[in-house]
Amino acid sequence: MRKIYKDDEYMIYVKDILDNTEFKKLKKYLHHGITRYDHCVRVSYNSYKIAKKLKLNSKDVARAGLLHDFFLVNNQKIDKLERFKVLFSHPRIAVENSKKYFTITEKEENIILSHMFPLGIVLPKYKESILVDIIDDAASVYERMYWICMGISSFIKRFRIKKIRTLFSK
Repeated sequence: MRKIYKDDEYMIYVKDILDNTEFKKLKKYLHHGITRYDHCVRVSYNSYKIAKKLKLNSKDVARAGLLHDFFLVNNQKIDKLERFKVLFSHPRIAVENSKKYFTITEKEENIILSHMFPLGIVLPKYKESILVDIIDDAASVYERMYWICMGISSFIKRFRIKKIRTLFSK
């Protein structure tokens, strides 16, 4: 994650977002086992790197990748029905927040609005929209699996320690 701050071109594109007080509030919200801020940075930077290789608009991808989950709802403090509603409404909220604090392009707006495709109702219009959608999905799976594996690993360690203590206490 630290390498992004050394990528001068990337930082030129996104520094205003990363420095924004409202955007930094995403650090308070858990999302797939990490902070929503870290998730957005992961999606943004990975999308940006691939967009450059594919000769797509890497600036719009980097910015929209950061802003795709720019909503300040704590999923841990709402019930399942509300969480379900947020699943479908958060792209629109993210666009509203993005427009409130930044100037976004038409392409960036579509990237943000369509990042939940096919669950969301907005179709991706651009290759960049499809790219961020795929990277967001991959990042979400990776983040969830990582935390599931960490939980299993922790359980196994506790089990082994308990078993070792039992063996030595006899």
